[in-house]
Amino acid sequence: MTITWTITQCDRLTSNNSIITAHWSASAVDGEFAASIYSTCSFSKPEANVDLKPYEEVTEQDVLGWCWAGGVHKEATEAALAQKIALQKNPVIATGTPWSV
Repeated sequence: MTITWTITQCDRLTSNNSIITAHWSASAVDGEFAASIYSTCSFSKPEANVDLKPYEEVTEQDVLGWCWAGGVHKEATEAALAQKIALQKNPVIATGTPWSV
């Protein structure tokens, strides 16, 4: 299974370029099966991030690191993706109507 983390957007204060929210997604692919999770991470002290590195020098890996340090549980998210893939491979719920089988 291949898992990819992506920052899809950052919201920042125009007054000092502090990133206040990061929009992220994590996706997993295992052969023909795929799953994804999307969420946001808000920073309680965004000015600390701008003190670390000027906005124009911030990389996607920097922001992902801030998210993981700020409460986004990387391992739990990846485990949830693996579970979604497992349920696709071995479904426990089916939908439909008996008369249309």
